[in-house]
Amino acid sequence: MSAIQLRNTHYRFNNMMLFYVFNLLLLSNFAASKSIIKSLPGFNGSLPFVLETGYIGVGELEAVQLFYYFIESERSPEDDPLVIWLTGGPGCSALSGLVYEIGPLAVDYAKSSGGGQPVFALNPYSWTKIASIIFIDAPVGTGFSYSTTLEGYDVSDTLSAAQTYEFLRKWLVDHPEFLTNPLYVAGDSYSGIVAPIIVQEISDAGNEAGHQPTINLKGYVLGNPVTDDEIDNNSKVPFAHLKTLISDELYVSFMKNCKGEYLNPDQSNASCMEDILSIKECIGKVCPVQILEPICKVISPKPMTLKWDPRFLIADDTDILLSSPHVPRHWCRSFNYVYIYKWANDETVQDALHIRKVCLPNKYQLPDSK
Repeated sequence: MSAIQLRNTHYRFNNMMLFYVFNLLLLSNFAASKSIIKSLPGFNGSLPFVLETGYIGVGELEAVQLFYYFIESERSPEDDPLVIWLTGGPGCSALSGLVYEIGPLAVDYAKSSGGGQPVFALNPYSWTKIASIIFIDAPVGTGFSYSTTLEGYDVSDTLSAAQTYEFLRKWLVDHPEFLTNPLYVAGDSYSGIVAPIIVQEISDAGNEAGHQPTINLKGYVLGNPVTDDEIDNNSKVPFAHLKTLISDELYVSFMKNCKGEYLNPDQSNASCMEDILSIKECIGKVCPVQILEPICKVISPKPMTLKWDPRFLIADDTDILLSSPHVPRHWCRSFNYVYIYKWANDETVQDALHIRKVCLPNKYQLPDSK
């Protein structure tokens, strides 16, 4: 072998070793990526609970990096249940569950203004009073979770469930003190599809197959879950009747003429279509998310629409607070989403949460945008 060939071989070998060392260091940093957060922008003082954020890699070469918020139980983390929470969508960030639903923080609407960052208050009804909760940004592409490859974003419900199970196994290996705690898989909305698959993964593909660590699975908890498109949507008319949004006479007529079919009625059945039009007139001005809350009409460059059409529920009010410092008098559920949208896209917030800059090709999105 000539001297030139030897030098070229040595050069290629050195480059290859540098490549492997670089990737090894990169993966080791990924594996150790967790941080305890002592304070957050928008909350006055130190957080009165333990908050950890981090990433766990799953899948081939751990290309998929799932972000999570972990909050220890405020009562007895050694004994209290461990809950892994998935917000619906699919594609709604874990922040939605943490801030709007079951977490220890909530937007203080009275102290927040359209021109500035939201102010947070403590939620006295937080589930973290009695349980430790992992809020996970899943599937990949949700919230601050990301993939290092384009192929990583090609994910189905079953693959997402498998990745969440892999995430949980790795998280428990990294947090062995929670291995014996009772585990519950929880979520809302579209999680009604994914959560049972995760439970089956833990039970059948994991515990029954002898995979380690053994997970102390006790059950799952679902709120307003998606189950079956036809069943879910056809149940809206009985619900409207039970809440006296439509009359007994109209309900009886609908059940007789439409045979309970609201999602895909017989378009040629004039009596049925007349009943459906009457039902839509009755519920058209009722907020479909929470019937006791108002449908918000505010000055915004983008019109807000809320529809009772079974196949569409659209709430587009991204500009409500971003475009004007004038806050409407009446509270609207969707205002909170806009506040958190602004909060999560703030660089100081992302620094406080230890968000990787490499995972931000796009902005944090509102739940309805996903």
